[in-house]
Amino acid sequence: MKIFVSRKIPGTALDKLTSSNNEVQISEFDRPLTAEEFLERAKGVDAILSLLTDKIDGEVVDAIGPQLKIVSNYAVGYDNVKVDELTDRGVVVTNTPSDEINEAVAEHTWALILSLARRIVEADEATRRGAYRGWEPSIFLGVSLIGKTLGIVGLGRIGSMVARRSKGYEMRVLYNKRSRDEKVEKELGIEYADLDKLLAESDFVTIHLPLTDQTRQMFSKEALLRMKEGSYLINTARGPIVNEQDLADALRSGHLAGAALDVFENEPNINAELVGMENVVLTPHIASATWEAREKYGQLAVNAILQTLSGEQPPNIVNKEVWPPAWLASG
Repeated sequence: MKIFVSRKIPGTALDKLTSSNNEVQISEFDRPLTAEEFLERAKGVDAILSLLTDKIDGEVVDAIGPQLKIVSNYAVGYDNVKVDELTDRGVVVTNTPSDEINEAVAEHTWALILSLARRIVEADEATRRGAYRGWEPSIFLGVSLIGKTLGIVGLGRIGSMVARRSKGYEMRVLYNKRSRDEKVEKELGIEYADLDKLLAESDFVTIHLPLTDQTRQMFSKEALLRMKEGSYLINTARGPIVNEQDLADALRSGHLAGAALDVFENEPNINAELVGMENVVLTPHIASATWEAREKYGQLAVNAILQTLSGEQPPNIVNKEVWPPAWLASG
């Protein structure tokens, strides 16, 4: 079988793939491929290990060929893949959810919250450029987390892990999700709130939602202005959930005190006004960037390919309705 990996990934997983009895091609470029480069290398393959920078829809699959059996997406989210269009063509789609990855994102979320609250990035930058003149009573005053309210929008695995870590800061936690979870409320001591209440009462709002038609641009002008005056916004989910220009406007007006973004509306491009703001912390989509998480990403993505090609249903299949695939039944 022919397997195409669209970019070299860290960890040991590719060793397992290349030592299998398959023909494996790994992109020679350490960068996202253009659409043309991707198609040129993927034509005729049976399996693809894709990254979230690869846009794959039915048209792409048709160009690759009817022999394509699986797209194993090296990401928890799969908004870069038109799952319904691949399902129509009988192509298996998998992703890479795991506690290692969720924990890494939850940890990074807290790193951003603390960086905003204590103005870590601003203080570091000033110190490095020689502005430190010794202890002063009124420089880089931040806010304490004790007694503040944390609003979690989207209480899946990551959101729950973020909530669990709030206990040490004695924070009140509000959460919003499609269906209330009273079991988690009791376990974690958190409160369900509709979105309006959460935005109005939270000192810190952190987003943990998938990117869908319903969540795209969810945090635009209207929602941002419903947030508590002087509050902070954190996004480690997907960039297009937040309208960056509206966020810049809310920060410039003083309605919001700060924001921290690990994901961006038009990656890798970032709103220039946000880049220039001292009360904005920006990290380059690294919330899941730990060695432990990346190793798990790779193992899940590689195992899904090898399992599928051997006729075994992978546990992390997104479109279960395609199983068993037609090629397996006829083979």
